[in-house]
Amino acid sequence: MQYCIRYDGVGRLRVRCGQFAFDEKEGYGIAELLKKEDYILDVISSHQNGGLLITYANGKRELVLNRLKAITKDDMKPVEPSDEDLSRKTDLQFQKALTSIVLCHTFSKWFLPAPIRTAITLLKAAKYLKAGILNLLQFKLNVSVLDGVAIGASLCQRSFDTASSVMFLLSISDLLEDYTKKRTKDALTSSLAINIDKVWLVREESDILVPLASIKQGDNIKIRTGSMIPVDGVIVQGEAMINEASMTGEPLAVRKAEGSFVYAGTVIEEGFAVINVKAVNNETRINKIVKMIDQSEALKAEVQGKAEKLADSIVPFSFITAIGAYLVTRNITKALSVLMVDYSCAIKLSTPISVISAMREASCHQIMVKGGKYLEAFAQADTIVFDKTGTLTEACPRVEKVIGCNGFTRRGVLRVAACLEEHFPHSVAKAIVKQAQAEGLNHEEEHTEVEYVVAHGIASMIHGEKALIGSEHFIFEDEKIPFSEEEKRIVEENRNGCSIIYLAIGGKLAGFIGIHDPARPEGKKMIEDLKKEGIEHIIMLTGDSENAAAAVSKSLGITEYRSQVLPEEKASIIEELKKEGKKVIMVGDGVNDSPALSVADVSVAMKDASDIAREVADVTLLSGNLDELVVLRRLSKLLMHRISWNYKFILGFNTSLLLLGLTGIITPATSAFCHNMSTMAISAASMRPCLK
Repeated sequence: MQYCIRYDGVGRLRVRCGQFAFDEKEGYGIAELLKKEDYILDVISSHQNGGLLITYANGKRELVLNRLKAITKDDMKPVEPSDEDLSRKTDLQFQKALTSIVLCHTFSKWFLPAPIRTAITLLKAAKYLKAGILNLLQFKLNVSVLDGVAIGASLCQRSFDTASSVMFLLSISDLLEDYTKKRTKDALTSSLAINIDKVWLVREESDILVPLASIKQGDNIKIRTGSMIPVDGVIVQGEAMINEASMTGEPLAVRKAEGSFVYAGTVIEEGFAVINVKAVNNETRINKIVKMIDQSEALKAEVQGKAEKLADSIVPFSFITAIGAYLVTRNITKALSVLMVDYSCAIKLSTPISVISAMREASCHQIMVKGGKYLEAFAQADTIVFDKTGTLTEACPRVEKVIGCNGFTRRGVLRVAACLEEHFPHSVAKAIVKQAQAEGLNHEEEHTEVEYVVAHGIASMIHGEKALIGSEHFIFEDEKIPFSEEEKRIVEENRNGCSIIYLAIGGKLAGFIGIHDPARPEGKKMIEDLKKEGIEHIIMLTGDSENAAAAVSKSLGITEYRSQVLPEEKASIIEELKKEGKKVIMVGDGVNDSPALSVADVSVAMKDASDIAREVADVTLLSGNLDELVVLRRLSKLLMHRISWNYKFILGFNTSLLLLGLTGIITPATSAFCHNMSTMAISAASMRPCLK
């Protein structure tokens, strides 16, 4: 690649390759290619001038230059922009538009003759006057009417500079509002992203695990219980209950059988499906729906909805006050000063900006929040309920012990367990599969279709015999597998605080696996910090044994816990807490947590949670660190404090302007200037990070 260096600083390099060196998508491709090198920290491309801004590790300048020289035309492949690229592009477009508005207004004011300025003002005013008239004809008395009347009154008084200034400030407010809406869309798009790397491709001989990127239209893929469907397609085999909340908003799963069309982003709650692929990646319906996210009302915070209603309800009082001022003083200037003061504009704009800013700040802390209303609920919550395994305990539990029974060998137990568990995205399942891989055990599929029984275990057939793996409750109580006193003694002798997973084959216990799942190192301090932040009740729920539950709760300082809890019982417990008047946060990671997650006031899924848990949850911790719960609590409380302070400031400042205008101390132009500048100032202040 040919280039010239435009800036050469410590750890920072700006090069230019020429105006037509690459197009926009090729620029993203070059940036992605360069960032694969561990010494290159960041790359920003600009296709307009063929520029690259490269941030690199100290002392690696020559490596960067050599890597640039090595890039050929064949390397410059078009790549779709990442979320970070889209956000950066949105910011750049906003900056350009803002600069353009300011420069045009300044040029018009200082360099154009008065008649031309007047003509431009009249042309611009037509848009505002038209909007006001149309709203009046629909019997709406809102902000558009107020703006139209204020501008119209200024024109009638031949105060063209006043009208121009008002429209200039309104255009900046409109630009700012459009910018925040675009940023909302960018932020929420990530929460609907289909983060699946591999899928099971159906072949005649056997199913094989392949990268999703290799799947093409016409392929058949198999999706099982608890997993997200990553493509649009038609079911050609199987039957499943599918949660389509991401598509329809309906929380209840619907039955889909052979011939039914299914969509990417939906989740199989029960059953399995072989899907003939009809659309992948950007062609899927969910990616088309993402384009309409910014029109969604459902994700707005309740306080945001109240702000919008309050804003519109204030408008009639502004008109009444202006009319009253004119009737009392017979002074149109004083009446116009009242119209120039608009409480609703600042209220309507600052609240969503505060919410979106907080959502962006959360994403910077690796916390994905699906909507503003969940931040509000998180701030108001007084109770938090945790799942144990994979949530309060390490995300990577390990196999501590494997014991064979009734003639089954240790290696045989582990091999069969891994063969069954590899189909399900749970931390314990991953631990078993990982241990089998570490021991070099080949666990080719010898079983028939596997069935996941939520919160209990897995059932299948191996060589004509029924195979079961799961909890004590599932194996011995539900499935009635014999459990002798000798077997109980062996389990207790080898438990040592581990969680026990049982394997039964052919109606008898084949063995058990001890899973050591230590509490997360940050857990104890996190619990203490949540209490300091006003969370009054901290509860741990687990389907695990009493011994394992007691050990974890003691190490974390949790005084209230319940063991051997079934998923439907978890949901019932959440419902009971809500009936008592508590605002409940539920934190979980597994398929078995999804019923409880769906009924909580606000739900949180861990980074490595199952697809259905992430789908149901309102918040996802992308870092997997529980400390982010404390960060989110502080952030959400500071957000609500900011919104409350904004209301008080807007009320006080605008009332002061109104009184100054009524007494004639300030002119309508000054009133409009101060009002609009205060609106922009409080909007800008609302963009600042809440957390210091």
